[in-house]
Amino acid sequence: MTAEQYMKCFKEDCEYQVSDRAEYLGSALLNRGCKPSSEQFIGIFAQNRPEWIITELCCYTYSMVAVPLYDTLGAEAITYIITKAEISVVFCDNTEKAKLLLASVENGETSSLRTVVLMDPFDEDLVERGKKCGVEIVSLRDMEEEGKNHHERPKPPKPEDLAVVCFTSGTTGNPKGAMLSHKNIVSNSAAFLKVTESLLTLNASDIHVSYLPLAHMFERLVQCVVLCHGARIGFFQGDIRLLMDDLKVLQPTIFPVVPRLLNRMFDRIFGQANTTLKRWLLDFASKRKEAELRSGIIRKDSVWDKLIFQKVQDSLGGRVRLMITGAAPVSPTVLTFLRAALGCQFYEGYGQTECTAGCSLTIPGDWTAGHVGAPMPCNFIKLVDVDEMNYFAVKGEGEVCVKGSNVFQGYLKDDEKTAEALDKDGWLHTGDVGKWLPNGTLKIIDRKKHIFKLAQGEYIAPEKIENIYTRSEAVVQIFVYGESLQAFLVAIVIPDPDNVLNWAKKRKFEGPYEDLCKNKDFKNAVLEDLLRLGKEAGLKTFEQVKDIVLHPEMFSIQNGLLTPTLKAKRPELRKYFHAQIEELYANNKV
Repeated sequence: MTAEQYMKCFKEDCEYQVSDRAEYLGSALLNRGCKPSSEQFIGIFAQNRPEWIITELCCYTYSMVAVPLYDTLGAEAITYIITKAEISVVFCDNTEKAKLLLASVENGETSSLRTVVLMDPFDEDLVERGKKCGVEIVSLRDMEEEGKNHHERPKPPKPEDLAVVCFTSGTTGNPKGAMLSHKNIVSNSAAFLKVTESLLTLNASDIHVSYLPLAHMFERLVQCVVLCHGARIGFFQGDIRLLMDDLKVLQPTIFPVVPRLLNRMFDRIFGQANTTLKRWLLDFASKRKEAELRSGIIRKDSVWDKLIFQKVQDSLGGRVRLMITGAAPVSPTVLTFLRAALGCQFYEGYGQTECTAGCSLTIPGDWTAGHVGAPMPCNFIKLVDVDEMNYFAVKGEGEVCVKGSNVFQGYLKDDEKTAEALDKDGWLHTGDVGKWLPNGTLKIIDRKKHIFKLAQGEYIAPEKIENIYTRSEAVVQIFVYGESLQAFLVAIVIPDPDNVLNWAKKRKFEGPYEDLCKNKDFKNAVLEDLLRLGKEAGLKTFEQVKDIVLHPEMFSIQNGLLTPTLKAKRPELRKYFHAQIEELYANNKV
């Protein structure tokens, strides 16, 4: 199909309603032998775009199961998922992804794949390559035409039927396929609607910007809520680096975010306040608006908005009135400032794929930071003892456990992992450690899974320490590590490229970023700042790092050191920095 033919088809597509297109695609799948069953898995391998949603809806219309794939998992993991779920049909957006799928068949790594449906134009060479390995390459448009000619009435699922298998990237081993039912998704969406109904009334004039991966449940849940309100969805152009341009054009009113983006926004705003007067005005204005927040007042028409924050609001399109963050911890300082600066309802949630997306959420009117809200109406939350870390439920601390209609059915074909996550009473054990605050909200204070023991027998929770150390203006990422045969901790530190030069200049250090990372005296200055922060936060002596290495390259998905949800891959980090860690221990022998 040529580009001209594709554009002609695209214009013709606009004549159909989304529901029609979903029915045509689903009918085509049935015509090709797919079953309207919870055992029929359909792969979706594409970036956020309308066709992604239409494909998902075609699965739901005929009781099939959507299995999202995403390229940041890596070719090996994608092949593993296709084999594990015995996927025979994959919808993908471009020829590069189609070639990756064909390579897995050609190499004998998967044998179930029979059809690849492409959303973008493709040439005859790809079709011929597919034929050679027994895979049919077909255009999305041709699939819709086939379904239109063989239309079948919808075969809707029951609430308990499987809707999606969402493979979580994980920090170790193969991805796990969390099985989520229609009941799970609907109950989680309905709970968000219920919590926010007192203050949040969206309508057809509202616009959601879709750029967070649709392969993750956070974005999908937000879209469910948006569609329930009859609001609209705009898709980014596919390059996260151009997101700010997309926001100015689309002018969204609904903007879900992740903490990493919030940190960048915060740093950029304060980075532009490059004089004492500008910094003082920014601090003063934010304090005035934070005082309004404590009274439950949210607005963007104050004198401080017009004088100070208008530019920040306009950078997001000028119309944002709902933001929601999740997926990782966010600094209370950052969240409170941006709530004040942006003047919109800004919710923070907590959860994981295994409870669909969220299990706790900010209560409207409570715009304080430092917690993840109260339990959502679709689930219960309890804390259970973590003896080895000295967290006890009687003190209001312990591992967060969730039970309710949003809790998943288990992991696909993996009874052992399912039994680790779900106990006999149906409680999901999250691996996170929480604390109940006096106002009934939940605060996440630690992580159970990544603890280790030092030589003297003390337990260490590295993520807690990392969260404290990343408050340093000089630091953007850090990996804290300890060995059971050693009595102290070491760390790999990534200086913040946006802030570290100014930070260094104030301490009489000059030179480019790479040179600073090699400067021993500068390293000691950064270490001193980390130890100061650790002491202020109440870290015990054995929880403080003894030495660090400054590394100029950030941990990323691309270099294999972060998961697609931006969590640290600790085993990979340990291997990657093996030489530096060995040197740190060798140089600091007692």
